[in-house]
Amino acid sequence: MSEKEDPKKTNFIRPNFIRRIIDEDLAHGRHARIATRFPPEPNGYLHIGHAKSIVLNFGIAEDYRGTCNLRFDDTNPHKENREYVEAIKEDVHWLGYAWGERLYFASDYFEQLYGFAVELIEKGRAYVCALDAEQIREYRGTLTEPGQESPYRDRPVAENLDLFAHMRAGAFPDGTLTLRAKIDMASPNLNLRDPVLYRIRHGVIHHRTGDEWCLYPTYDYTHPISDALEGITHSLCTLEFEDHRSLYDWVVANVSVPCRPRQIEFSRLNLEYAVMSKRRLTQLVDEGFVAGWDDPRMPSIAGLRRRGYTPEAIRTFCERIGVTKADNLVEMAMLENTIREDLDRKVPRAMAVLRPLRLVLESYPEDRTELLTVPNHPKDTTKGTRPIPFTRELYIDRDDFMEEPVRGFKRLVAGGEVRLRNAYVVRCVRVVKDRTGAVVELRCTHDPDTLGKNPEGRKIKGVIHWVSARQAIAAEVRLYDRLFAVPEPGAGGRDFRADLNPASLHTLTLCFLEPGLAAAAPGDRFQFEREGYFVADKDSHPARPVFNRTVTLRDTWSRKTGG
Repeated sequence: MSEKEDPKKTNFIRPNFIRRIIDEDLAHGRHARIATRFPPEPNGYLHIGHAKSIVLNFGIAEDYRGTCNLRFDDTNPHKENREYVEAIKEDVHWLGYAWGERLYFASDYFEQLYGFAVELIEKGRAYVCALDAEQIREYRGTLTEPGQESPYRDRPVAENLDLFAHMRAGAFPDGTLTLRAKIDMASPNLNLRDPVLYRIRHGVIHHRTGDEWCLYPTYDYTHPISDALEGITHSLCTLEFEDHRSLYDWVVANVSVPCRPRQIEFSRLNLEYAVMSKRRLTQLVDEGFVAGWDDPRMPSIAGLRRRGYTPEAIRTFCERIGVTKADNLVEMAMLENTIREDLDRKVPRAMAVLRPLRLVLESYPEDRTELLTVPNHPKDTTKGTRPIPFTRELYIDRDDFMEEPVRGFKRLVAGGEVRLRNAYVVRCVRVVKDRTGAVVELRCTHDPDTLGKNPEGRKIKGVIHWVSARQAIAAEVRLYDRLFAVPEPGAGGRDFRADLNPASLHTLTLCFLEPGLAAAAPGDRFQFEREGYFVADKDSHPARPVFNRTVTLRDTWSRKTGG
């Protein structure tokens, strides 16, 4: 079937430019098998942009019957810790991928990396430089002017080897010496103007090697060698590393590694109403704008999981946006529609009244409790049914009643009729108000002949949801919305924090749910009928359930913005 005939078939299965490269490499015998890797730095939690890379790397390995390594690029101990390592492992596993025995750390290779640096020095392709960081920047030049060679560039090999050994031994303070590659200070690519390979870092404790090292390799030096040592065939990374590819190739060409991986760049995920910068996400956490990395408003995988997103929906979203070389801004509505589609098929229905208004059926016996049998899913009979208690006193949502209705209002009005979902048709006969004039109770009657059938001689247009006031359970419901109020936070150079959405969280502390929801465990998902999709939060317990709204039933933002 062609791509046009099946638009929902995944972009990762359809041919894309990366798959065409891989197919060509296999056809020409460059590789007998395919090996990829997902290489996060453990300096924060993963976000939805990382999910795209995870799905791509693990998906290609799976489709080509190859392997995908999980490797932590842990060369910057100032910002890395074990918490992030464990969180990343949990996220990758939750998304549905397994790395088996192929769990690696760049720190596994520190001794080998040091040995390869010695090899570069011996070949005359690296030197110890005494310029400080500011001087290195000055000497590097600009995009239009070549750089200047360091006065230390032509140190004798023996002197470089001796200094480098003393750098490892801790003989020099931070910032006094670096090891630099000797490439080309006139190169139009600034990354090739004698880049730093090693820097001195005293007083830091690495999460795996402790204080064993005070000499740490840079990412641009570590990454290609790690790929080569692991036998990676295709090193897939985002477009910001495109200018670094020449350095990647230079490193693997100038040390005696066992293979030559191929770096291929693809566009990163840019999502509306969100920030994808780990630095900015860290700011939001550290400055208290959110409640942590797993705050359901965050685009982190942990936050999406707590909000009720499923791994299947995230994988589908990543597949639908595809793999290209061109940067683009993906609509948030696309992500939200994907989770709607997934949850609509999967989750059971339930009734919850978020803004309660008491409704009393004067025609219904006070001591009667009727158990109504209702379907758990309107389209999937295999999900079974559940009993719901129906009593004289009920709660309906306050928004489902208007004393003086606006045009087009099809719910309950004074003197009007409406159907209670899966129950009877009721008529409002009296409105009870408090001293301020606020409506506090509705007095109604019910038509006993309308259970499961329409009344004769009149048409009922509206259907509203309800719960029994006597058996309902009180709950807290957190209505989460988009974290930012504008599609591109921080655009035009403004502070991205100024674009935060002040209405991104609205907590309702006195909601009423049908009694069966008391048994919901954290992570259980439901559609609250006519309200949206919700998930039981990790704070939830039977005595006091807490639910998070995953997404509304429909896209309300397109109406707000005129889309």
